[in-house]
Amino acid sequence: MHLAYSAFHQTSGSHQSAESSTEGRTEASEPLLRYQAYQAACQKLSQEIIAIQKYMPGWMPALR
Repeated sequence: MHLAYSAFHQTSGSHQSAESSTEGRTEASEPLLRYQAYQAACQKLSQEIIAIQKYMPGWMPALR
């Protein structure tokens, strides 16, 4: 989760100057939507993630 959190902050920081236009707001909100979807998927599949982590400690699904 730390890697996903870090990736989210790096991406959103580069779009702050473009937020004044509508395109900038759309681009800036895409990383947030992707991160929220990632969190929802991890929450929905938490039991499967726990089962995988029994064999691969610390494993988390990749954030795309």
